[in-house]
Amino acid sequence: MTQKEIAEDIRQAVETLRRGGLILYPTDTIWGIGCDAANAEAVSRVYALKQREDSKALICLVDDANRLQRYSRSIPDVAWDLIDYAERPLTLVLDGALNVAPNLMAEDGSIAMRVTRENISHELCYRFQKAIVSTSANLSGEPSPANFSEVSDAIRQGVDYVMKSRQNDTSKAKPSQIIRLRADGEISFIRK
Repeated sequence: MTQKEIAEDIRQAVETLRRGGLILYPTDTIWGIGCDAANAEAVSRVYALKQREDSKALICLVDDANRLQRYSRSIPDVAWDLIDYAERPLTLVLDGALNVAPNLMAEDGSIAMRVTRENISHELCYRFQKAIVSTSANLSGEPSPANFSEVSDAIRQGVDYVMKSRQNDTSKAKPSQIIRLRADGEISFIRK
């Protein structure tokens, strides 16, 4: 795709997010279903599409580490070092979720956040200027799609906009590491 086509693809995805719609998009790990993290109705649609219980919290993407402060009351100092030195995508589970839909938070009030460095999802988050839900583009219990060709028709047809960028990319990305950071600085690894 040309830069102009990619820019138009991102523009259409952002417009869909602003209208409360769902998008299918490439991330720094796998293909994901996304929506505005502050829109409870859109978040409910994601759970329904995935046929997943809403007691299982979803991950959110942002374009910059500084944006995390909008979404968590307490970010331990170690978080900034972990983000800076991470060699692969890193999801942080942080206490005290703020400014997101209530049905997006875990039962303990935490939120899972990741700073994306992949070109398309980074630019999408930058243009949207808010956190974007990022959950694997599969029905609950099915394998996560490593690339676009593995996304089921049910998921493709269940979203409002399917991004064209990176559809032909067949590389296999790994899921992110997930680290739980408590306000008191306690660290636990959920997925290494």
